[in-house]
Amino acid sequence: MKVLFIGGTGIISTACTQLAAERGIELTLWNRGRRAVDVPAGVKTIHVDVEDEAGAARALEGASFDAVVDWIAFVPGQVERDLRLFRGRTRQYIFISSASAYQKPPTHYLITESTPLANPYWEYSRNKIACEELLMRAYREEGFPMTIVRPSLTYGDTQVTLAVNSWTKSYSVVDRMRRGKKVIVPGDGTSLWVITHNSDFAKGLVGLLGRHQAIGHAFHITSDEVMTWDQLYRIVCEAAGVEPRLVHIPSEFIAACVPEEVGSLIGDKSQSAVFDNSKIKRFVPNYCATMPFAQGIRRTLAWFDADPARKVVDTEADAAWDKIIDAFESGTREALRWFRL
Repeated sequence: MKVLFIGGTGIISTACTQLAAERGIELTLWNRGRRAVDVPAGVKTIHVDVEDEAGAARALEGASFDAVVDWIAFVPGQVERDLRLFRGRTRQYIFISSASAYQKPPTHYLITESTPLANPYWEYSRNKIACEELLMRAYREEGFPMTIVRPSLTYGDTQVTLAVNSWTKSYSVVDRMRRGKKVIVPGDGTSLWVITHNSDFAKGLVGLLGRHQAIGHAFHITSDEVMTWDQLYRIVCEAAGVEPRLVHIPSEFIAACVPEEVGSLIGDKSQSAVFDNSKIKRFVPNYCATMPFAQGIRRTLAWFDADPARKVVDTEADAAWDKIIDAFESGTREALRWFRL
């Protein structure tokens, strides 16, 4: 099977690249070559800036694929470009969307692929919805062979994923834990969440490659291990070898202090997210997420601990968290003073 990944060097896609190579798939990665990464033996890498449509079209001359996966399309214009590039060149086009596109707040606790798509809080999610709608129209009107995949919060050996953390410097929250500082948990810590290891996500995604029955369908691919945010934070603390110092702060308060967090919190992580994975299991019968979070996060921290140079801290975010905690605790003390007058 001949497959093209546009991107293929991120947290999620790296695991998919590894598994595809292990399964003998003839895989080519298209990327701009700005990130130094090791790729498995047998995987081809072509440095093409897909945003340069004319250059991408030249690179595609005479090429065809059983499946194309675009990991880095975020807005409708990028999907429109892909439609122009890959019409007649692929038997399947997989768009990586996001589970954050699902209805916020959800009107039913269990999220299925038929849960409405609506997120008034996060532009990122609304753009993903618009991309999906564009692809569904292309499928209905011209038979474009698209499949939609919606990852939820996913991590790997190089990424610590929690509700309040720095995405680009994800050791930051562990650094706070190990320095005995308080860490922020949104809400009261009881929202239910699912965090999926990238190796588990890869089983579902790679299982969909070249699967004709998946054309026209949307899937989410997550773990079935559901825990509260408090439980997830405590597991990370245990893996880090420290006692938890958790501060529960309303998501609205956090977002008011740091408005750029509105989408990620109010539009995603402050809402309970429990996924029904029945559909991916029907289409990929051997799909099963097997990496418990407690085991996976120990692997992640072992990766950071193996090289001190990896333990980069987002000092700006760290300072902002201190301010949020100070403001919240000061407000609580002031409220208590008023009520005790």
